[in-house]
Amino acid sequence: MAAPPAWRRFAPWIAAGTALLIGIALLVPGARRVLSADASVALSRLSVATVERGDFVRDIAAEGRIVAAVSPTLYAPAAGIVQLKAKAGDRVEKDAVIAVIDSPELTNRLAQEQAALAALDIDWQRAKLQARRQQLTVQEAVDRAQVDRNTAAREVERSRKAFEQGAYSELQVLRNEDALEKAEFALTRAREDLKLEPEQIRFDVESKKLARDRQQLLVADLSRQVSQLALRSPVAGQIGQLLVAERASVARDLPLMTVVDLSALELEIKVPETFAKDLATGIPAEITGGGKSWPGEISAVSPEVVAGQVSARVRFSGSQPEGLRQNQRLSSRILLDEKKGVLLVQRGPFLDTGAGRVAYVVKDGGAVRTAIEVGATSLNKVEILGGLAEGDRVVISGTDDFNGAERVVLH
Repeated sequence: MAAPPAWRRFAPWIAAGTALLIGIALLVPGARRVLSADASVALSRLSVATVERGDFVRDIAAEGRIVAAVSPTLYAPAAGIVQLKAKAGDRVEKDAVIAVIDSPELTNRLAQEQAALAALDIDWQRAKLQARRQQLTVQEAVDRAQVDRNTAAREVERSRKAFEQGAYSELQVLRNEDALEKAEFALTRAREDLKLEPEQIRFDVESKKLARDRQQLLVADLSRQVSQLALRSPVAGQIGQLLVAERASVARDLPLMTVVDLSALELEIKVPETFAKDLATGIPAEITGGGKSWPGEISAVSPEVVAGQVSARVRFSGSQPEGLRQNQRLSSRILLDEKKGVLLVQRGPFLDTGAGRVAYVVKDGGAVRTAIEVGATSLNKVEILGGLAEGDRVVISGTDDFNGAERVVLH
């Protein structure tokens, strides 16, 4: 038999060597990446999101409860015994009597002051009658003084004629002239009194009238207080909570019950204080519950922070939905800001781990630590201001296992 060629005897060794060289060529880049990496993490344990460009909406989600925007509390206007005309949960109309206070002290005082008013009114009428009488008396005095003056004037004239004829002495003439002068003085004084008398009479009558008016104001105020003993509902709604028992003795200004206006309900929410500076009345919101949503807006923001949270109220923008109950739990989404065509990435724990300045970008089978700059954040999106480009894949899950490595191998 002829011996086989030499190359056939070494063919298996040649094939094995070729395969080994190909394997080494394929493993060298991966080995180089492994040797150059600071850590190695399984890709299945990480969450990765792609940077994209789109519209950014900054919002806040908060849970809240339905409260009445108008829920007045009724107080006792006076001390007495309360009689409740409605029970908790009863629907009442506006101005309907819902409680009555029995206050004998107040009603008795009103009766006394009404009697005093009647007496003062009689005094005023009497003063007006007395004023007319006094006016007539003064006028009569003026008329008498006028008659006395005329009589004295005639006596002077007669005495002068008699003196000229020698029938009267000069002394008698002088006496009659003195009498005329006295009569004229008395007439002048009576006329002055007649001028001053109306002013004095007016003062007397006015003082009586002012005393009567003052008493009338007191009676009107007491009448108002007595009328308020019948407590009326300030709004149309539902009796909320009864704060006193039937036929209980209450003091003045003691709270009796609350009335809930069911036609004006709002959602009371608690917002972290970090968003307090962004909240303001009129900001649009969305209220959701039971698979439905309604438009709304912030109606009030508390000026103080309690336990790291700020209270706010959201009211319905359109018609209020039917079937809502006080203290019912609903969710709200407050729309703080909206930007068009910005770089976005899904929000994740990486934002807190890297303090918003570092992210790991996935490329070439690994994750590279990259410095980034973030802008506004929302519930599920983060605005990217720098460090990343559209289409980059970013690790958005927690990166504590990376230990701050510059490069991490993903396997």
